[in-house]
Amino acid sequence: MIKFISWAAVFLWMALIFNLSAQVAEQSNQLSTGITEVIVKTLAQFAPGADFDIEGFNHIVRKNAHFFAYLMLGILVIYALRKSGVYGYRSVVIALGVCVLYAVSDEVHQLFVPGRGGQVQDVIIDSAGVSVGIGLYWVISRLVNIQVGDGS
Repeated sequence: MIKFISWAAVFLWMALIFNLSAQVAEQSNQLSTGITEVIVKTLAQFAPGADFDIEGFNHIVRKNAHFFAYLMLGILVIYALRKSGVYGYRSVVIALGVCVLYAVSDEVHQLFVPGRGGQVQDVIIDSAGVSVGIGLYWVISRLVNIQVGDGS
């Protein structure tokens, strides 16, 4: 059952990414601008009087969204692979391959969405997120195994 749930989580996360990518440019920009405004208001509490460039921050928010969405996808895919009996470097290579291919397909998908476009830069950011996610999963799983093995 855990194998089914882990793969369901992968496909649900991919569906979320797909739906966010399917938003027309105006809708996508409204979402990220809303998030940016919340962040800027929060930062303004710590730096009163500071002048924040909303457009610059919005760009950073959008690129970080790519990174963290794919970081999570990397974690979900490697977890699902491990629960499916795929271990070691093989699971890392397969997870990386699946996620990078999905990132490429996501950018191709955006070519067909009004006002959007596919960007190689976004695939690179997505791939970096995947790599960090897989790395985090690997490190945490090692630490958990060491603690369990030590009886801690």
